[in-house]
Amino acid sequence: MEVCIIEFPSNLGLKEPQPGKEPGVKYLPDFLQKHNLHSILNPENIVRLDAPDYSNVRDAETKILNSDSLIEYSIQQAGLISKTFDNNQFPFILGGDCSILLGAAIALKQKGNYGLFYLDGHTDFMDISLSETGGVGGMAASIVTGNGHKKLTDILGLIPYIKEENLWCVGNREYDDEYENEIRNSDATYISLDELRKRGISKCTASFLSEIENKNLDGFWLHIDVDVLNDEIMPCVDSRTPDGLTYNEFNELTLALFKSNKLAGLEITILDPDLDKTGEYTNAFVTHLTSAFNKAK
Repeated sequence: MEVCIIEFPSNLGLKEPQPGKEPGVKYLPDFLQKHNLHSILNPENIVRLDAPDYSNVRDAETKILNSDSLIEYSIQQAGLISKTFDNNQFPFILGGDCSILLGAAIALKQKGNYGLFYLDGHTDFMDISLSETGGVGGMAASIVTGNGHKKLTDILGLIPYIKEENLWCVGNREYDDEYENEIRNSDATYISLDELRKRGISKCTASFLSEIENKNLDGFWLHIDVDVLNDEIMPCVDSRTPDGLTYNEFNELTLALFKSNKLAGLEITILDPDLDKTGEYTNAFVTHLTSAFNKAK
């Protein structure tokens, strides 16, 4: 299957890092291209959809940043991803923050019944009442599984985009009971970083892939937030936390998922070029990611 790189340079799901300054994640696709991701992947084509204008003001109805813009943008994203599916191409999506998941999830629901492997240093599974920022980036996994305000969870009448029991949330290292209980009390599978290491990466990925087969799902989507990586090798993210996956662990995990013929597409989020002035962290990330992807495909 040919690769189609889709660029969604959006920061709509994040708060301002400082007053009057937009989050820099919207430059992620251009920065990855500068560091040779596009040339290494050699995609069949490259598609770009620029995001609506950013605002740091919460919507009065949903209490969420940029909610109306996100809904409009997600519908447009879903249309582009659906065309990629129709052309039998593999969507390799570059964000952006984690709110770009909404567009992918809508496209997946329109296509069939899919699982979601959410590889992230946070669960992104919480109610707006727990959110200090009002940003969808911190609630993306929750919203796409039907939790939250219907304006966002039921776009085009498709609630839920991903069934809660088909979500695997893997890699969280924000260890706080109130935060973790949101997903512990759901039907999703939750594997924290500590638990992942206890179980073993190969057992975890094998279990997930077996579940996809046993449930006879049409496939699965892979969300990769770079903040799942160890803070020392990927510090250019909006919410830094000690520890995280080493590249050896990351490569083992992603390679197993990349090899699956059930993988429908993937997205990369949160790497902020403003926080990687020399490009050293981005360059290392591109090298590891593309090596595993090309080895699998």
